[in-house]
Amino acid sequence: MPCTLTRKLIDAHLAEGRPEPGAPIALRIDQTLTQDATGTLVMLELEALGLDRVRTDVSVQYVDHNLLQADFRNADDHRFLQSACRRFGVRYSRPGNGVSHPVHMERFGVPGATLLGSDSHTCAAGGLGMLAVGAGGLEVALAMSGEPYRLTMPRVLGIELTGELPPRVSAKDVILEVLRRHGVDGGVGRVLEYHGPGVATLSAMDRHVIANMGAELGATSSVFPSDERTRAFLRRHGRGGDWRPLSADAGAVYDETDAVDLSSLVPLIAKPSSPGNVVPVTEVAGLEIGQAYIGSSANPGLRDFAAAAMMLGDAGAHPGVSLDVTPTSRGVLEAMTRVGVLGDLIRAGARIHQSGCGGCIGMGMAPATDTVSLRTVPRNFPGRSGTVDDKVYLCSPETAAASARTGVITDPRTVEAPWTPFREPDAEEPAPELIKAPDPDDIGRTPLEKGPNIASLPEFEPHPARLAVPVLLKVGDDVSTDEILPAGARVLPFRSNVQAISEFVYRDLDPRFARRARDVGGQGFVIVGGDNYGQGSSREHAAIAPRHLGLRAVVAKGFARIHRQNLINVGVLPVRFADPADHEVLEQGDELVLTGPDESGRVTLTRNSDDRGIPVACDLDRRELQVLRAGGMINHVRRRRAADHRGEASAS
Repeated sequence: MPCTLTRKLIDAHLAEGRPEPGAPIALRIDQTLTQDATGTLVMLELEALGLDRVRTDVSVQYVDHNLLQADFRNADDHRFLQSACRRFGVRYSRPGNGVSHPVHMERFGVPGATLLGSDSHTCAAGGLGMLAVGAGGLEVALAMSGEPYRLTMPRVLGIELTGELPPRVSAKDVILEVLRRHGVDGGVGRVLEYHGPGVATLSAMDRHVIANMGAELGATSSVFPSDERTRAFLRRHGRGGDWRPLSADAGAVYDETDAVDLSSLVPLIAKPSSPGNVVPVTEVAGLEIGQAYIGSSANPGLRDFAAAAMMLGDAGAHPGVSLDVTPTSRGVLEAMTRVGVLGDLIRAGARIHQSGCGGCIGMGMAPATDTVSLRTVPRNFPGRSGTVDDKVYLCSPETAAASARTGVITDPRTVEAPWTPFREPDAEEPAPELIKAPDPDDIGRTPLEKGPNIASLPEFEPHPARLAVPVLLKVGDDVSTDEILPAGARVLPFRSNVQAISEFVYRDLDPRFARRARDVGGQGFVIVGGDNYGQGSSREHAAIAPRHLGLRAVVAKGFARIHRQNLINVGVLPVRFADPADHEVLEQGDELVLTGPDESGRVTLTRNSDDRGIPVACDLDRRELQVLRAGGMINHVRRRRAADHRGEASAS
């Protein structure tokens, strides 16, 4: 039977299970990626698991999120990560090297390999023909220790691309069109597999743009074939020998299908405050802006900066617009310098920031109060930019630059500027080798350098058979991890200290949340959520920090994939309303009794005030049930390894 590319990649790495949609499977992981906002917890988890060295083919730790060294905290974390990489045998990408996803694709991406990353945008590597999945840090730590990655076998949504993009319409508009059609939960439980003749018209970095924002649909991954465009990309980066052709079989049957005619696309834009709130640029044209931001993992290529420079031309940026440019890597910055793009942007009035995630994660470059910010980043969740009540629109570099030039949201097709299709250079001059491979003599011997803000992970007790807990907070649909635990320059410096970062849980929604949680005391509490609870970033801080405050269960209409697993991994029970309408029945302050899950995974929920039973579903498989009952994944793994050790000792 003809196979999809997704199925081929899964079959080649299948460690356990039957690859049937909805069934539990386990995959062997070839590579891992961690970044500093999540990687500090990963390294602390490796320490807690007692790992001596990583077991993967390639594991790389990037420092790209927390680059502002306003005090000792971020600098201490960088030193801690460097020492942990030496200790566990992980490659270390120092601050300033650039955003993890494009750098990993350039340096380490291999068609046909699996990649697991503690960043939701790890799926960007699918643009190179990899099966790349974002996950919580503990899942990545386990993969680094040699364990397979466990997930539910996804369905495959085949998206056929035909035609060719018109001038001034780019890859960002492709993924915005997919988001316009399917919404922020349209990829949940699915892999998006792109195929068809239109794929050949897209460069490897165009595919990176599209695959990257598959995360905004909640997709498990996005996959492109490995073809001559892939081969050209690897050759440019001196790795032509890593190429191999990969594609779906002719006649492959997809679980679901869609088709996009590239030649019919127009410039699109996502309005505040959701990546799925997509309309044509013409619908909002003329709205005054205060900022245009170009960069991030969603538009990381040299082509994206060159397109912006062409749109700005000699006119430059409007005097009322802050034009912020963040080169995505040292290599891109050097290439921008060589071909003149950097000089063009400087002359246009751009502020050039250091290579990294920067404003995408709210690490500087926050927009002014009550102003519109156009950004080429992947997300515009409320407040993510660093400004409360921000007005962030997501768009292509062409639209951002055209609007920076005019001072209002502008369709780039209407700007009179010379336009030349971008041509990738024949070869890239590699940036200085600043990704350090571990010294074999250091592995297992290097002490971890922990500054005063780096705290050990909290210990969690086993999940009880019965909970009597209050509803501390009720929220609606599509609550993101940015809303549960904000990112940005104010919060992320505490990422290595769960106790300290817990003070920021739900602070923007309820400034007294942490205090109210402490007032509840040891009994704990429950949160009631809507659909797609925990969408967005993979950061497990959004699970472990509420758990530290006393969170014992979340009752929601539905969960985002990564956040659901993160909750289980710290011993928090995720349950769904059997009838989503029952979300309206519960209110903040209600006292609930949750019993279970029992051996069959059944949970009962009763409201104390009127003894009303509310039907709920649990959906835990056998292993997840064991993890929950142990009080989290670390407890579970410790117990399992101790039992294995006792068994070996008994046998000997």
